[in-house]
Amino acid sequence: MVGALAPSRYPPAAAGVWRVPTEESPLVVVPTKFRSKDKLVQDPADLRPILQGLQAQGKTVVLSNGVFDILHVGHLRALEDARSRADFLVVALNSDKSVEKNKGRGRPLVPLEERMELMAGFWFVNYVTSFEDETADGILELLRPDLYAKGTDYTLKTLPEKDTVKAIGAKAVFVGDKKDHSTAKLIQSIRRRKLS
Repeated sequence: MVGALAPSRYPPAAAGVWRVPTEESPLVVVPTKFRSKDKLVQDPADLRPILQGLQAQGKTVVLSNGVFDILHVGHLRALEDARSRADFLVVALNSDKSVEKNKGRGRPLVPLEERMELMAGFWFVNYVTSFEDETADGILELLRPDLYAKGTDYTLKTLPEKDTVKAIGAKAVFVGDKKDHSTAKLIQSIRRRKLS
């Protein structure tokens, strides 16, 4: 624990975090190895007890979801805004099958496993999981976050999951800046350009 220097609290040097300071060797903090893949939770049911534990400690959890096929600045701004409203941010990505149902043939461009790993690379994202349904109702019922974050292109009236949000006692928040960015626009822009 940083700041508490009681000798009885020092783990052995082999733990890779602290070493008892001596005159010859001052206190050294060694960063623990943390990989973005450690944030991935393949089965969302495994995430529920973790979130329950956090909420029992008084922590707030915000859930955001989406395709996140080609990441752009709009995604970044929305997710940073979502995280600023809670202690922990969970991002649930649509499975490849649900993306194809929602967005059409040829999507997603990036497979689910890679989209999840990219999302986990953001420092402010705490957990990443996925879901199969066309809407997030099922994952909301399972995870029961305190807040449900969607982009500013939604309102409470147009939010497909509004009834579920109300039923689980969560609050819908609309995050990010004005919807000026989209993956569809980015794909169209790429197709219009002649890249040599």
